[in-house]
Amino acid sequence: MSNHATGSQVSHLGLTDEQLKLQAEVRHFADTVVAPAAYEYDTKRELPYGIIAQMGQMGLFGLPFPKEIGGQGKDYVSLCIAIEELARVDQSIAVTLEAGIGLGAMPIFKQGTEAQKQEWVPMLARGEALAGFGLTEADAGSDAAGTKTTAELVDGEWVINGTKQFITNSGSEITKVVTVTAVTGRRENGKPELSAILVPNGTPGFTVHPPYDKVGWHTSDTHPLSFDNVRVPEANLLGERGRGFANFIETLDEGRVAFSALCTGAAQGCLEESIRYANERHVFGRSIGSNQHIAFKIARMQARVHSARLATYDAARKLVAGVPFKMEASLAKMISSEAAMDNARDATQIFGGYGFMNENPVARHYRDSKVLELGEGTTEVQMMVIARELGFATL
Repeated sequence: MSNHATGSQVSHLGLTDEQLKLQAEVRHFADTVVAPAAYEYDTKRELPYGIIAQMGQMGLFGLPFPKEIGGQGKDYVSLCIAIEELARVDQSIAVTLEAGIGLGAMPIFKQGTEAQKQEWVPMLARGEALAGFGLTEADAGSDAAGTKTTAELVDGEWVINGTKQFITNSGSEITKVVTVTAVTGRRENGKPELSAILVPNGTPGFTVHPPYDKVGWHTSDTHPLSFDNVRVPEANLLGERGRGFANFIETLDEGRVAFSALCTGAAQGCLEESIRYANERHVFGRSIGSNQHIAFKIARMQARVHSARLATYDAARKLVAGVPFKMEASLAKMISSEAAMDNARDATQIFGGYGFMNENPVARHYRDSKVLELGEGTTEVQMMVIARELGFATL
């Protein structure tokens, strides 16, 4: 079968030779290392540390960071390429990379002091450690004003109390630190002052609770967290005091671009599996792909992937160019997450009963893809952002 039917098909988007080489390397790694182990680790619900270590050795966790701090000196487009290729075969592995960089290391690199960057970023960029981003609570996420976790400055230390939920990479064997958003005071208008604070794992009073029993993303490390009079030095403040809201918005905007690449990869994976199966599966003496309704369904899947990829790389290039990309990031996230969910549904239908078996990649994509419409801001939140960027005053 031609590469036009099975490849990621992003070469026409103007990738450099270096980026095409990265794409080929990560695709080979995904197909030969990640994919064969995906079902085993999904069943065990374990993060495959050996595979994570190999990704670190390949430099994937350091792609967007400068070489002088242990990174690879690449850009966000390169990161999107790597995430997309991994997500084709295993969304859990892809989100471990995406969150490890976008939510874990990037806030420290962009907002941290020189001392904070030197302490944490090199090990994170080498994939030797993971970091989490503790934002979401029972009543707070997109609505950061609902944050109940507090941090009070007492004798040169932040005393943190509260809970967080759905925090990725927060309790793995190699997790070293979690950035926690907390209310550190009140503004003159009475609204909460939100700040971000670095809390190393193992700090007394910081409890990582057992992992969630999730519908999908079984390999991804996700935990609820609690903080009971947790004390960390005043110097652990990440960024300016009171800038936590603005900084986390920047983190989410950038994260949505990488997350869109994950969604695009998932949609692509379903497409590739469907093309293969439609040609191999024969019923009534001919391949099921020779039936128009199957061929047209796959054509629609290709259209979704193409649209998602165009939106994702448009947002990524605007981010790299340093021009506004907020609306493009939300457009990409909404388009690509819906493409992933729709393609997973169609792929499962094409596979029939085989698509309902967990060892089948499309079954895992079917379970995994729903969270793509929820994480990094729900579809409804993306529409709210887009509407605001168009000038509409929405709630």
